[in-house]
Amino acid sequence: MDTINVLVIDDSVVVRRFLSELISADPELACAGIAPNGRIGLTKIEQIRPDLVILDVEMPEMDGLQSLVEIRRRWPRLPVIMYSSLTQRGARATLDALELGAHEYVTKPGGGGGSPAEVQDRVRADLVSKIKALVVRRTTASPSCQRSATQTVPKRNIRPHFAAAGELPRAAIELVVIGTSTGGPNALTEVLPQLARDLPEPVAIVQHMPPLFTGMLAERLDNKSAIKVREAKHGVPLVPGEAWVAPGDYHLLVTKSGGRMTLELNQEAPENSCRPSADVLFRSAAFSYGSGVLAVVLTGMGADGLRGCENVRAAGGTIMVQDEATSVVWGMPGYVARAGLAERVLPLGQIASAIQARLRIERQASQKG
Repeated sequence: MDTINVLVIDDSVVVRRFLSELISADPELACAGIAPNGRIGLTKIEQIRPDLVILDVEMPEMDGLQSLVEIRRRWPRLPVIMYSSLTQRGARATLDALELGAHEYVTKPGGGGGSPAEVQDRVRADLVSKIKALVVRRTTASPSCQRSATQTVPKRNIRPHFAAAGELPRAAIELVVIGTSTGGPNALTEVLPQLARDLPEPVAIVQHMPPLFTGMLAERLDNKSAIKVREAKHGVPLVPGEAWVAPGDYHLLVTKSGGRMTLELNQEAPENSCRPSADVLFRSAAFSYGSGVLAVVLTGMGADGLRGCENVRAAGGTIMVQDEATSVVWGMPGYVARAGLAERVLPLGQIASAIQARLRIERQASQKG
């Protein structure tokens, strides 16, 4: 493939050097230019026409959010990764940027994250994989959350719009679980607000995000949705019409005991280089609820969710995934679709109505019974 040209826009000389060296170290990437602020960065974009932009949030003259608005106006399809601090202010600005059209984000190295070499390796793995996933939007996906997205996925039995609502399984749904990553905040912002206030079952969500970010995401989703959306807490009971987002750096599990549904959190080893992991949530749901699980996999890089969907399918549950055309990266849903596990492969705009239609089948079946 051709070299991916990246423009770095950041007001820090140290950061610009760090990122340019990190990018140039990969044979598939090249740092095509640098800029100290958004105003100069816009001129650079016009001059060099990069394949992707890495954009700092806080800069003089024109900050990252102002720059992003102009980038989206002039180059609506240009991939943008925000380079943000792991702080409350940085998290808020990053979520603002995602709403404004940024594709992804990478958090800046913070304290307590290991040796300088380990921190550099972490940023490199995170950033490089995201660059390749966003620029190479073919039918490829990465095998983990932090590996290159250029590995091909075997094509096996993809069946878009596989079943009409009346043909779906009749098992009563007790729980909806959702897994997503790259592009997920905006996807969730489209899906959750479409769910009715009287949703008959609870929803548990894994969005790959660090601490602080998940709490703010849940708050924003709650403000936009008829159902209640909260960051998950250990031991909290699940009730119909509520959705819970896994907190950053914690796995989210669901359990059922004596007819009572509860949430569990732990910090066991990451799976697919992820914590929280969709596989962990889906596996726990399949174990506790069997055929009563509706699993939904939205846009995201990596294969997280594939093994969990295998568990859901084996237990008789229902699986829906987002289609390639509407996904920012068709990694997570693509793996599930290609494995032949998804009953339905749908555009993002149809996911919420499909969820509600599936739950409506349950209501109708119970009324007939």
